[in-house]
Amino acid sequence: MFGFLRRKRPAASDASPPPTDIAAADNAAGAGAAEAQPSATAIDATASSPPSPAVPSAPPSPATVTASAPAGFLYPPEMLGAPPAPAAPPPPAAPAPSAAATPAAAAPATVAATVAPAAAAMTAAPTATAPSAAAPVSAAPVSAAPASAAPPSAPAATRDDRRGWVARLRQGLSKTRGNLAGLFSNVRVDDALFEELEAALLTSDAGVATTDWLMRELQERVRRQRLTEGAQVRDALRALLVELLRPLEAPVDIDRAEPLVIMIAGVNGAGKTTSIGKLARHLQREGKTVLLAAGDTFRAAAREQLAEWGARNDVEVIAQQGGDPAAVAFDAVNAGRARRTGVVMIDTAGRLPTQVHLMDELKKVRRVVGRAMEGAPHETLLVLDGNTGQNMLAQVKAFDDAIALTGLIVTKLDGTAKGGALAALAFTRRERPIPVYFVGVGEGIDDLQAFSADEFASALID
Repeated sequence: MFGFLRRKRPAASDASPPPTDIAAADNAAGAGAAEAQPSATAIDATASSPPSPAVPSAPPSPATVTASAPAGFLYPPEMLGAPPAPAAPPPPAAPAPSAAATPAAAAPATVAATVAPAAAAMTAAPTATAPSAAAPVSAAPVSAAPASAAPPSAPAATRDDRRGWVARLRQGLSKTRGNLAGLFSNVRVDDALFEELEAALLTSDAGVATTDWLMRELQERVRRQRLTEGAQVRDALRALLVELLRPLEAPVDIDRAEPLVIMIAGVNGAGKTTSIGKLARHLQREGKTVLLAAGDTFRAAAREQLAEWGARNDVEVIAQQGGDPAAVAFDAVNAGRARRTGVVMIDTAGRLPTQVHLMDELKKVRRVVGRAMEGAPHETLLVLDGNTGQNMLAQVKAFDDAIALTGLIVTKLDGTAKGGALAALAFTRRERPIPVYFVGVGEGIDDLQAFSADEFASALID
């Protein structure tokens, strides 16, 4: 009897310390124990608990219980001592090591309610990893942010584009320049030089009247300034050309109305539709929205060609199958006003000035556009083929009489030997100069640039 009590007293004193030591050991090596025996420990603990209902304070059972989930089994908390209670939060605080036990964590049905949320959280962990995997994809738009840093370098790119444009202009006028530039190298300034220079100007299609005026003015400057070298004569001729071409240099006032209605005309094959596509790109760079009207309802595939340029520039095109050109222009202007478009450009069919009925149709389009919007069209442009030479003078006069031109676009200057025709145009239109807004030297979308008298004269002479 007393011997039994002597055996029970140490057991009671040992019942409380072991859980504390074991719980402390569990806190130090919880992660390793969970990975070594993820779910078998919890199952063995539940299996070993039934054989010891008569001895609830047996040390081995609390050791196995606290190894995996000390607060989740059937042992009362007061038998585990005070220290294990605060030791319970650390195992849930490190769910990553026990993530491997998620498949078996839901298996024990004897686990208390405190383990169920943990298992639910662990089973939800795989689905939570899906958004984290998509996070790099959502970061893709952020990578586009550096693209907004491109505008600061835009001025440098613009200068490079302009230098490239001048080089292309010089190359395009190389045939014309070949007749003029070679005359000023290692020559004496005498009558023979002026005769050769006069012949070169006539060959470049400057015209008789323009050539006579240039030669008189040049000889007067040579005499007055006492020029004795060929390079000095060349510089004097360049200055005269700049002075003559300067009235043709004028920008388009794109802010004078909204929408700004531009009507474009020209003879067959001058490059009207192509110029419209290039001009749309130029206006977009100026910050304007553009709407195109397919008013050329006569030429085959004209509507499809304009639609292709609209697609390249991301610009909408108003078109009708076999419709009246005036009706197409009217609808386009109304659509531009309703959508608050910046610029509406109206394409028209090519026609010769001698085709009276077609010129009358062009006048009708202009009248109808004026009814759609007061003051429209604000700009009436004529597209000229740079290879036509002196013939462009007759075209300008005929179209100006019909629709009152406000500007010109000269195309196909690349490879032409008739670059002097612009000087003839400037000389014959001195009473009422019509500005040359743009010149083109290629088929690229950026090969249409604003006209500059200095650049053109330099490309023609130097």
